[in-house]
Amino acid sequence: MKNKKVILLMGLAILTIMSLTGCVPGDGKVTVDHPAGFFWGVWHGWIAPISLIIGIFKDDIRIYEIYNSGWCYDFGFYIAIISGFGGISLSRSKRRNKRH
Repeated sequence: MKNKKVILLMGLAILTIMSLTGCVPGDGKVTVDHPAGFFWGVWHGWIAPISLIIGIFKDDIRIYEIYNSGWCYDFGFYIAIISGFGGISLSRSKRRNKRH
C-alpha cells in the first residue's frame, strides 16, 4: 500500500515538473513578432526558480523573456514573483507565531 502511494506521488511530481517546464523563457515559443505579454509574465514569474535551475544546464534558457511587451510583461512577472515568494514568507511567519 505504501509503495503505491510513493509511486503515485513520484508520478505526480514528474508530471508537474514536466508541465511546468513546458513554456520556459528562451525556449523559442515567443518571438519578436509575437512578444510575451502580461500572462506570459505571470507564468514566467511563477516558474522562475525552475527556469533558473534549467538555465544552469541549458545556455538558451533564462528566467526572464527578452522578447516581451514592456511594462505589461514586467508587471505580470513582478506580481507573480511577489505573490509566490511573498506568500511563502507570510505563511511561514503565521506558523511561527502560532507556536509561541
